[in-house]
Amino acid sequence: MDSNGGFHEVEKNGKLFLVYHHPKYCPIPEIHTPTSSAELSLQPLFLCPNERQQRHVFYKHGFYLLSSSPEYVIPTTTDSSDHHVLPLFWCNNKEFDADGGCDLCRGSNFGTDYYFCNYCDDKFHRECIQSPLKINHPYHPQHPLQLLLRYYGDSDDIECLCCRILANGLMYHCTICQIFMHPTCAMKPIPFVVDPPKNHVHPLMFFSRQTCLTCNLCGWLRQVCPTYICVRCNFVSHTDCMNLPHIIKISRHHHRISFTLSFPSRSERFCGVCRQSIKGDHSVYTCDTCSNYIVHPICATWKNVWDGKELEGVPEEDDITQDVGPFEMISEGVILYFLHDHHLRLEVNILYDENKFCQACVLPIYEGDLYSCMECEFILHETCSKAPRRIQHALHLHPLKMKQFHNRDYSSCDACGRMYNGFGYACNYKGGDCFNLDVRCVTLPYKAKYQHYDTHPLTLLWGDEVSEKDWCEVCERNLQDTGAKVFYGSKSVLRVQ
Repeated sequence: MDSNGGFHEVEKNGKLFLVYHHPKYCPIPEIHTPTSSAELSLQPLFLCPNERQQRHVFYKHGFYLLSSSPEYVIPTTTDSSDHHVLPLFWCNNKEFDADGGCDLCRGSNFGTDYYFCNYCDDKFHRECIQSPLKINHPYHPQHPLQLLLRYYGDSDDIECLCCRILANGLMYHCTICQIFMHPTCAMKPIPFVVDPPKNHVHPLMFFSRQTCLTCNLCGWLRQVCPTYICVRCNFVSHTDCMNLPHIIKISRHHHRISFTLSFPSRSERFCGVCRQSIKGDHSVYTCDTCSNYIVHPICATWKNVWDGKELEGVPEEDDITQDVGPFEMISEGVILYFLHDHHLRLEVNILYDENKFCQACVLPIYEGDLYSCMECEFILHETCSKAPRRIQHALHLHPLKMKQFHNRDYSSCDACGRMYNGFGYACNYKGGDCFNLDVRCVTLPYKAKYQHYDTHPLTLLWGDEVSEKDWCEVCERNLQDTGAKVFYGSKSVLRVQ
């Protein structure tokens, strides 16, 4: 073990773990309050990370290389602004702040021990406070990991190798392999044996030399992904595959999909998300309703496709296919629309009227059929009146519900960025609105053909699914320069919408 600390074997409750330990730092006592002043004196003093951040050197690509150790040194001059943090003994429990809350790493929720800065009024994970400048990690034994700082708001999304959650702020980084870890993940105990894993019948043992092993579950060779093996079955699993959920709902399909350990197929099948070929006899997700729908495990559990919920044992009472229609038929040509209190009458073959605008799409009535209110000036295109109350769209993880905006209320579409009023779709997940979409973006087809590239259909892409380095085949501009957020693309070609 070097001066940066390291991992050593520890037995807990009859199970063997690799546990990180630093020779200089004593762990925070697992108690709710300190019992004596002597106990407090055993705690080393650590520099406030807000001060530590000021002692960095510029690295590259938005990263800053930290150059100071975490220990607090008593200032020798009176004009120093250095200050230390204090342990929060009452936070040493697994229930505290389940959504994270560390003002340094921002993206991890695994810490149970916290420090508090009385000067800055911020709290921090113990691991973030005590993080050494370098660490040798069993998940990546080839190279040491360097402690870096990445300021919030940078455009590129970076995932933690361990938890696959967005990594921002303070993180460990391998400059050669381009992997990242939260400090809380990097210092988390590693079990030698996982018993029982969710997706295998025998215990799995940690195997640090994973670079040459293909996972039996996802079928991929991921050279930087932590791996466990079963010698008895010649079975290999990545850490994030051994506990893949059994039943999930994804944004790219209208039904739930189920995890299947083995899916041998005589004919070539294609993934419903990435559209690439699914080869070999390994695990996949399939739809019990649609016999031809199949998805790679990694594609199905991608953060922009799955909301992270395991639905095994959860009743399927929230199925959008069971929703009632947008209106009730009162009589021939008369309906009661769900977003209006009066009856609407069908008017056929209406010609252009510059004073009439559809309340849904806010476009003028050029020609065609419409529904007009029998008591007020509310008007709907017949086609707009048939738009569903709720939809499952590829651009969002949760079902979207139709919402009416008043004449003076405007909202920004999260897909195209344009301001709009009239009708739109919004997510009301957990009682709070997120990710509004206007009617135009919602009605974009999920797949489209391009006349000069007809090998495979192009699929609708948004946000993290595209890279700023990609360019549009039509206008030959970099996607970052177009300002557009929604695209049609395949693995090799993108089209701006």
